[in-house]
Amino acid sequence: MKDIKNNSVKADVMLSVCPELGPEFIDTSKRKDERHYWLMPPDKLKPLNDEFNFDFDPCPFPRPDGFDGLETDWGKSNWVNPPFTGMAKVAGKRKIGPMAWARKALAEAVKGNTSVLIFPIYQVRVISWLEDQGGEIRYAGKIRWIACEDGTPNPAEGSSIQPCVLIVVRPSGQTGA
Repeated sequence: MKDIKNNSVKADVMLSVCPELGPEFIDTSKRKDERHYWLMPPDKLKPLNDEFNFDFDPCPFPRPDGFDGLETDWGKSNWVNPPFTGMAKVAGKRKIGPMAWARKALAEAVKGNTSVLIFPIYQVRVISWLEDQGGEIRYAGKIRWIACEDGTPNPAEGSSIQPCVLIVVRPSGQTGA
């Protein structure tokens, strides 16, 4: 797969140990297995990269120290696998969740940039809102995410895996090929 700016997901990197998300984020997931960063399997990401030719990943793995994808300018074509649940920057304060990433994708579209975001289908509020803003919704299916901690696929039973959708946010007036 083509390398994406800012240390994108690559098969050889996925098997390395997952670094901390950084001191500015507080994990509020309380997951029993202590996994909190899941990567798109390469066989699912490759066709998207082939279609969109991603040049930036605002949610990179590994995430460079101090990097905040919501605070930086994005590329012309962006792969966005944001946190599916909110993470607070300050303990006890409002979580930064999927809607923040949706708003940022729209702001980037105004600059002429395309973004492809992925969300679990239970994130109906953000999915519906992006559709209302002109986002193209594509069914992505049940993704068996890869844990960055050890490179293993999500161990959930098939019936427990949440279906996901891709939302393509393009600059105004642009449509798919």
